[in-house]
Amino acid sequence: SSGINAEWPLRPGGIILLSFRLHLPVGYHGRASSVVVSGTGIRRPNGQVLPTPTATTPVFAPCKLFDFELEMGFFVGPGNHHGSPITMETAADHIFGMVLMNDWSARDIQKWEYVPLGPFNAKNFGTTISPWVVTMDALAPFKLPHEPKVDPSPLPYLKEDDSYSFDIKLFVSLQGETMSKPEVVSRSNFKYMYWSMRQQLVHHSVTGCNMRPGDLLGSGT
Repeated sequence: SSGINAEWPLRPGGIILLSFRLHLPVGYHGRASSVVVSGTGIRRPNGQVLPTPTATTPVFAPCKLFDFELEMGFFVGPGNHHGSPITMETAADHIFGMVLMNDWSARDIQKWEYVPLGPFNAKNFGTTISPWVVTMDALAPFKLPHEPKVDPSPLPYLKEDDSYSFDIKLFVSLQGETMSKPEVVSRSNFKYMYWSMRQQLVHHSVTGCNMRPGDLLGSGT
């Protein structure tokens, strides 16, 4: 449902959700240089955008569709050697702790650039994280019973025999310039994630990609 909600404003009536998303945790690579702590100002980006809904040629202009994405992020602990994938059996040992994450998005820039390879400049200008990392030990009381959400069943390297889902209530509130107080515009819970953090980490490293201490992975929306 989150994929449909995200896709609809970009391509009304022409949603493209490919079947591979049910078989692997889809992701894309980012950058560390513009990951900033909560409270840091984010400047509205400029980029290539389509000036009208029917336009086929872009113009260079400031983003007019500036958006937030409520996510959770997790930091890698020990990591793995290049060429040695992390397995599901050891994945939890490589997850140090979690933060709140806002993956800022320029939707009009994204609309023009993201097919077929995904967003680039639409998301590289800023990602905000909370100032405190909550360790997985501290989150242990919020771990949920095992209820497999992945259907169809994933390939063996992505199968989980126990739970790695957590009851973390999330919400977003906004306060515009003319508003006297913030208003809640979205509520969710981390437990609704289709793929777990372990599955994300295992899939990221399955090719032998080396994960290093301090690497930050976002949950997606």
